[in-house]
Amino acid sequence: MPIADWSFWLALAVMVIGLAGVLLPGLPGLGLIWLAALIYALAERFATVGPLTLVALTALAGAGMAADYLLGQVVGKAAGASWQALLAGIAGGAVGFVVGLLIGAIGALPAGLIGTLVGVVLVEYRRRNDLRAAAKAGAGWLAGCLIGRGLQFAIGVAMILIFAWQAGWRGAG
Repeated sequence: MPIADWSFWLALAVMVIGLAGVLLPGLPGLGLIWLAALIYALAERFATVGPLTLVALTALAGAGMAADYLLGQVVGKAAGASWQALLAGIAGGAVGFVVGLLIGAIGALPAGLIGTLVGVVLVEYRRRNDLRAAAKAGAGWLAGCLIGRGLQFAIGVAMILIFAWQAGWRGAG
């Protein structure tokens, strides 16, 4: 059952906000893109965006979210970060996130990123007593995070294109 033309454009606008959220702190990312597709599919009773498409979008969203987390860890490890430093980074990120929420000036996500980076560098410095090696481990973690964000962005674009293709660009004519 086709739904109103404006609903396609509304879902697409929400997805673009989700795509911006992949790069900008404080906005939801791939989860919002997926949620917009789900709501659209449910509203139209799966007439154009079917269950198989939703499975594909779910897999893409899950892969993108996992990549965002795992690439920082994997590249950080390859750059010399120990598992202790990576655990400290997770703890530092959680502390930074909470502090960012409470203070509000920095924002939770940037504060979490800073907290993670500080945690990795501090533990590696304490472990090795070598600032250059600690900085290299931290830079590796940060590079992995940036690669993860780039991958998430590409996956977000793919999700939006799949949705638009399946929905048939309703409202375009």
